[in-house]
Amino acid sequence: MLQKKTSLLLGACMALMVLVMPTAQAQLPDFTVLVEESAPAVVNISTRQTAKTQTGSGGFHSLPELEGLPPIFREFFERSMPMPRSEQGPHNRGRQREAQSLGSGFIISKDGYILTNNHVIADADEIIVRLADRSELQAKLVGTDPRTDVALLKVEGKNLPTVKLGQSKDLKVGEWVLAIGSPFGFDHSVTSGIVSAKGRNLPNDNYVPFIQTDVAINPGNSGGPLFNLKGEVVGINSQIFTRSGGFMGLSFAIPMEVALNVSDQLKASGKVDRGWLGVVIQEVNKDLAESFGLDKPAGALIAQVLEKGPADKGGLKVGDVILSMNDHPVVMSADLPHLVGAVKPGKTVKLEVMREGSRKILKVKVGSLPNEGEEMTLADSKGDVSKSDRLGITVVDLTAEQKKAIDLQGAVLIQEVRDGAAAMIGLRAGDVITHLNNQMIDSARTFAKITQDLPSNRSVSMRVLRQGRASFITFKLSS
Repeated sequence: MLQKKTSLLLGACMALMVLVMPTAQAQLPDFTVLVEESAPAVVNISTRQTAKTQTGSGGFHSLPELEGLPPIFREFFERSMPMPRSEQGPHNRGRQREAQSLGSGFIISKDGYILTNNHVIADADEIIVRLADRSELQAKLVGTDPRTDVALLKVEGKNLPTVKLGQSKDLKVGEWVLAIGSPFGFDHSVTSGIVSAKGRNLPNDNYVPFIQTDVAINPGNSGGPLFNLKGEVVGINSQIFTRSGGFMGLSFAIPMEVALNVSDQLKASGKVDRGWLGVVIQEVNKDLAESFGLDKPAGALIAQVLEKGPADKGGLKVGDVILSMNDHPVVMSADLPHLVGAVKPGKTVKLEVMREGSRKILKVKVGSLPNEGEEMTLADSKGDVSKSDRLGITVVDLTAEQKKAIDLQGAVLIQEVRDGAAAMIGLRAGDVITHLNNQMIDSARTFAKITQDLPSNRSVSMRVLRQGRASFITFKLSS
C-alpha cells in the first residue's frame, strides 16, 4: 500500500514538472524576430582624424582606437603592433597620422538620417558609416549637442532600412531590453538585460534623465539603439560605469524623447535651444530640510540667482526651494534641469516654492540657456575683521571691487579657519559667506551678532560662495 502511494506521489510530481518547465521557458523572451527586423538599420560608425603619435617606454606607440580597451588588452595590442619604419626614430616623435575610432548608430529615416553619440564623432575629419550589407557611405554631420551627447548624421540613400521609434516614458523598471552595436568593432553584437532604473542623474549630465540597464555595453556600443520587446528604440546607449574599462553591470542610455527633441532641432536649425532659469541649485538633504521648514528632503534649493536672468525677473530668491514645475514634482534637485530644459524658451511656467516656511506660486518666463561662462574668483580683502570662536573662523568685509565683481551687496570673506565647526564642515580661507541661519550677512559685524545667537543642537544653514559657485551647507553646534 505504501509503495503504491509512493508511486502515485512520484507520478504526480513528474506531471507537475512537465507542466511547470514549459511555462517557465515561455516566460523568457525570444529576441530572434526583433533582431532580424531591426539589425539592418543599425550601423557601424568609424571616424578619421589627424592625431600625433606618441612613443612610450620601450618604443611602443599608443593608438587612439585602443584607448577604450582594458589596460591588459591595450598593452597586448600595442606590443603586438610594431611601429612603422616611416615613424621610427626620435626625429618622428609627434608625427601626424590617421587615427580611427569606432562606434554605433541607427537609421531613423529612409532618406538617411542617423542618430549616434556626440563623443563618437567628436573632432572627426571624416565619418564613415558601414551598413549591415557591409557597404560604406560617407556621412555628413548635420549637428551635434554635447550637453546631451547626441549627434545627427546624414548619408545619401533611398529606401534605407529604419528602426521603429518608441518612448522611454512607457518603460517599466524590470522590463526586458536589448542592445545592438559594435563593441570593440564586432559588428551587430546583440546583448540583453532589464531596465534597472529610470531618470538616473549622472555627474556633469544635467539635461539627461538616463535609463539605467544591466545590458552588457562596452566601448564601441556607444551611439547604438536600446530596444524594448516591441522592437521600438527607447534609448541611445551612451555610457557605462566601469573600473576596468569594460562592462560591470551598469549601463546608461539617453531616453528617446530627449534624443528626438535634439534631433528635430538639429535638423531644423543645426543647434539646440533649451529652457533656462538662471539659478544655481543644490540637493535638499535631511538637515537642510529641517533648516528650511520642510517636512521631508525634497525639491531644488536655490543657492544662487543670476542677475537679470529669468529667475531674477520672475521673483525667485536665494533660499527658495522649488517643489514643483507645472505640477510636476521636483523630488531630486536634478529633476529641475530636465523639466526646464525641455521647455521652449519664451514660455511661462508655474513654480511652487517654499519660502521662509510658506508655500508660494510663481510664474516665470523661461529663457534660453546661454553658453557656459567662466567662474569668478575673489582677491584678498582689507575690510573690517570679525573673529568667531563659536565657529572657529575669522571673517572680513568685502571691498567695493569684490562686491561688484560677484554682484553682492554684502557678505564676508573667510580670512582664517581654525579648529572648530567651520573646519569640520570643510570651510576654507577665500570662501564667501552670504547667509547664516536663513539671514543675510551684510557685514562682519552682522555675522558676529548672528553667530552669537545661533541655536544649539539643531541644523543651521549657511550659504557659501567658492570660486563663484554658491551652495548651502548645514552644521550643528553643541551646547
